[in-house]
Amino acid sequence: MTFALHPRLQQDCIEIGSLPLCRLLMMNDKQYPWFILVPEIADITEIHQLTSTDRHRLIEESCYLGENLARLFRADKMNIAALGNLVPQLHLHHVVRYRTDRAWPAPVWGSGDAIPYSPSEIEDILTLLKKNLTRCRIV
Repeated sequence: MTFALHPRLQQDCIEIGSLPLCRLLMMNDKQYPWFILVPEIADITEIHQLTSTDRHRLIEESCYLGENLARLFRADKMNIAALGNLVPQLHLHHVVRYRTDRAWPAPVWGSGDAIPYSPSEIEDILTLLKKNLTRCRIV
């Protein structure tokens, strides 16, 4: 089978780019800098289903992304999680959290309706990421 992005991720996210293993998405909710890594492997729902090499690559890509997001967005805390309750396709959330954000200290899930980015806000984030995520191919 070939890789296809889950319809819910297509609906809720903006495609940002790719790393060697993962597609990089951004949740279309400007209340939180919220990015998602999706390994581009068909029919994977859990990390343990990846090969050993791909598990290591996923962790490396997640750490690379998390470290850079924390620095670029001056995070108070990075929330990194693989839930998959609504979207079974394996994906890792990377949510920049601030003590002043709407949901703090609770999880961001279910904390209100999303507020979409404007086209200019998306361009600003793409420009920031292009300058700083040198290991990532940004669209």
